[in-house]
Amino acid sequence: MAGTDCIFCKIAAGEVPAAMVHQDGDFVAFRDINPQAPTHVLVIPREHIPTLNDAQDPDLMGRMLLFARGVAEREGLAERGYRLVINTNAQAGQTVFHMHVHVLGGRPMRWPPG
Repeated sequence: MAGTDCIFCKIAAGEVPAAMVHQDGDFVAFRDINPQAPTHVLVIPREHIPTLNDAQDPDLMGRMLLFARGVAEREGLAERGYRLVINTNAQAGQTVFHMHVHVLGGRPMRWPPG
């Protein structure tokens, strides 16, 4: 069930414009409006799942990671390297409570993050 005020649900439904990168029946990928790397794409499930803590379907989660990998490949990041990030809840930096994967690349990543 979609969150009625969820901006990501509205993007997935095509009600709010976004710079789309790729989509299929289960997932949508679009450019982050506040990029933290030269390539910064968000991958969301069409299904409203507030946080990773709320995820129940291991098949969906696995397919979401593979979809994110495909986005990285399409963006030319696969060989050079990329980072996938899932922030879970406010203290970890989650600001939109619709689970999403950040696909980051195009520059060297530092460790530790945060």
